Amino acid sequence: MNLQDKTIVITGGGQGLGRTMAISLAKSGANIALIDLNEELLQESTALIEQEGVKVRYYIANVSVESDVETTFSKINEDFNGIDGLVNNAGILRDGMFVKVKDGKVAKKMSIENFQSVIDVNLTGVFLCGREAAVHMIESGGEGVIINMSSIARGGNIGQTNYAAAKAGVVAMTTTWARELGRHNIRVGAIAPGVIRTAMTDAMKPEMRDRLEKMKPVGRLGEADEIAHTAKYIFENDFFTGRVVEIDGGLCM
Repeated sequence: MNLQDKTIVITGGGQGLGRTMAISLAKSGANIALIDLNEELLQESTALIEQEGVKVRYYIANVSVESDVETTFSKINEDFNGIDGLVNNAGILRDGMFVKVKDGKVAKKMSIENFQSVIDVNLTGVFLCGREAAVHMIESGGEGVIINMSSIARGGNIGQTNYAAAKAGVVAMTTTWARELGRHNIRVGAIAPGVIRTAMTDAMKPEMRDRLEKMKPVGRLGEADEIAHTAKYIFENDFFTGRVVEIDGGLCM
């Protein structure tokens, strides 16, 4: 897909990876529709993207609420006269042990609220946004690309039962959608980042950050721009579909 003048929807576009990917795709000429819950952050992202000379609008919506998603994607389709791509990036963390044991007794359990909230945003939200994007892509009769953000945690990670389950489900949906939607000229891929340098990792204790860096063969954390580069590759490579790209500095080998 040539990104020039294409309309790309990015969920969780108010900050972090979502904002970085949006700016990167805008530099390639794509028009950007941002979805998030934080209007102040959306306004900041919009101002940065406008500097690239493309059309950009933002939409406040909860990706885990079906009516919000349906209404928002219909509005985007109307405002931009079509939807060509989607980056399913919105996500939350509610880390905690499955069961926490002290002195041979269970002291704490992962709450159903913390489990369900992560599933709602990180898995159900991906399903809803992917479904609505596909509807508009198919009805337009053109090509489309959907990118789902997974994680290397999909293989299982201590303290992340909820997150790992959601990110594994995202990969399963990715391969399923690729097989179902290929006949409609829609490609679907996933990105599984490792630990990426963000405001959160910058705030870590130096010894913890050093330990993370030493775990990786490249000897450092990933950069948001490197994830954005991967998203651009998936959009532009018309032979890519149904696969997951792991960008983790060689951590999972």
